[in-house]
Amino acid sequence: MRNLVVLDAPSNLGLRPPAPGTVPGCYKLAGALREQRIVQRLGAMEGGVVVPPRYDRGDWQEGDGVFNAAALAAYTRKLADRIEHHVRAGDLPVVLGGDCSIQLGASLALRRIGRFGLAAVDTSADFRHPGNSERVGAAGGEELALATGRGQENLTDLEGLKPYLKDEDVRLFGIRDYDEERAELAALKIPTVTVGDLREWGADALARAAVQSFEAPDVGGFWVHLDADVLDPSAMPAVDSPDPDGLLPDELVALLRPLVNSPHCVGFNVTIYDPDLDPEGTAGALLADIVAAAFTDTPL
Repeated sequence: MRNLVVLDAPSNLGLRPPAPGTVPGCYKLAGALREQRIVQRLGAMEGGVVVPPRYDRGDWQEGDGVFNAAALAAYTRKLADRIEHHVRAGDLPVVLGGDCSIQLGASLALRRIGRFGLAAVDTSADFRHPGNSERVGAAGGEELALATGRGQENLTDLEGLKPYLKDEDVRLFGIRDYDEERAELAALKIPTVTVGDLREWGADALARAAVQSFEAPDVGGFWVHLDADVLDPSAMPAVDSPDPDGLLPDELVALLRPLVNSPHCVGFNVTIYDPDLDPEGTAGALLADIVAAAFTDTPL
């Protein structure tokens, strides 16, 4: 068995401020899950923290590209260094975010090593880019586009490794059936599995099919990205953009288990849960339960 290593990546650089003069609270996600004893429940080793730069958009205005871009680029390299070290050592890093832009660190780390895939479990594809939107700016809603080479060069071509992910190596799960990006993704032949698909065909079966699709000899494995907003707001209201008609907790566990327990899975990250929106801590406790249940096969 591989060692699980829990690593904190408490960056909020990729989100817009929830209100003027404030910063997104998802940087507290790691601390909240640690309060739920996630390290002990996973039987994991301690990986420490990769400290992010200060959140400061300066004089950024709409039309200036991705805000915090220089800080994001620096943090992506720094996080990639740590993830790469653990993957090369044969560990399975469990990265506690943070917003979704931390996934760039994983993608860059794996691109340094070779060719890897991504199984993204998210309410949206995070595929906003200059080719489909005039409102580019928040990398937390653009990280898949950036990782596949769409967007500004100072984020898409770090270390001359563009793209970090090939379109055909991406699998998306949990997108809402009404998501407007599905047409573009279909044209690019990026497979998407909606909430409706999961309920019709079964989360376990679809996850196992995805795992099998990553078993190509020229693909070294895959990373699993979990955005807490894939859950229905009835279960997970503490996210920046809660969308209705999401997965229920037991459905999410059924989806995650075959993915994270596959020998081809090389790492996992969880993002977007905001403790500032969860004063009683109930949503955070549920998220910790889901992650623990997925990795350990314990009941939810």
